[in-house]
Amino acid sequence: MTVQLGLDTFGDITQRPDGTLKRADEVLRDVVEEAVVADQAGVDFIGLGEHHRPDFAISSPEVVLAAIAGRTQRIRLGTAVTVLSTDDPVRAFQRFSTLNAISNGRAEAIVGRGSFTESYPLFGFDLNTYDQLFEERLDLFAQLVRNKVVTWSGETRTGLDRQTVHPQLGPDGMVVWVGVGGSPESVVRVVRQDLQLMLAIIGGDPKRFVPYMDLYHRACAQLDRPIRPVGVHSPGFVAATDQEAREAVWPHYLDMFGRIGRERGWPPTTKDRYLAEIEHGSLYIGSVETVARKIAATVRDLGLQRFDLKYSTDPLPHEAMVPSIGLYGEKVIPMVRDLLSHDPRH
Repeated sequence: MTVQLGLDTFGDITQRPDGTLKRADEVLRDVVEEAVVADQAGVDFIGLGEHHRPDFAISSPEVVLAAIAGRTQRIRLGTAVTVLSTDDPVRAFQRFSTLNAISNGRAEAIVGRGSFTESYPLFGFDLNTYDQLFEERLDLFAQLVRNKVVTWSGETRTGLDRQTVHPQLGPDGMVVWVGVGGSPESVVRVVRQDLQLMLAIIGGDPKRFVPYMDLYHRACAQLDRPIRPVGVHSPGFVAATDQEAREAVWPHYLDMFGRIGRERGWPPTTKDRYLAEIEHGSLYIGSVETVARKIAATVRDLGLQRFDLKYSTDPLPHEAMVPSIGLYGEKVIPMVRDLLSHDPRH
């Protein structure tokens, strides 16, 4: 199949031209405009991440996606990710089935546990049940997507007895991905549920995930599941030249890394480490050719069918992201496909 190339954003709170930070309502309107640009530029997918923090504007991605659906024609619409652990699977299914209907079948769910934990106290969940919450909610969500009538029982919510949840999906159903940060158990869980694997690779050499791809294929064989498309989500930015792209992102990357790093106990980063991550790691930052070649290499090395670039980096201004989105859709995507078309392995 032809590789799909998408974009992701968390609705990072961005800077105005004068350097002050925008309000969340302004950022949300900008996200809709960015998705319209992506649709017009030929991008295959736009994914919106769910967060409950002051530095990200999107807490209800499906609502924003519904607004995008009304302004776009072809781009596929999804989340990156829906934090299913602290959501109700029935309500999540209803939101996605509604989005799928109004977008004429363009919705995709990417569900996961999320990389932050703010939603647990916010919605009254116990972090001690982190694994059980996701295991049970993923199982119920998968059943709702596949079956019109569902009977289910678990320990973290009330069971269902021959329930039909409305609105139902159309005849083509809906694609469901599971976002995975890199644990073998998570990969096997995706296979067991017969869903699609989306690897979040945000640092280090992407080739270090080759063992996870090998595990995925072994698990498919052992559990008698079909091999389904696999994707990767990684951060990046496209500009006219490598130097312009690197300098545009660096101060915002430093801000983001420092703030989140203080929360998680990471050591401070340096520009040399930033540049090393661009050269050898999972930052897809540079000119059209640089980014296209790096994406194509990752797709080849891991045997991917989808690559989603997180185009927003903390306060990086909307005015800088819009031309980057245009370059990605109009220049990078065709070049990646051309590079892969000459590779006998893909």
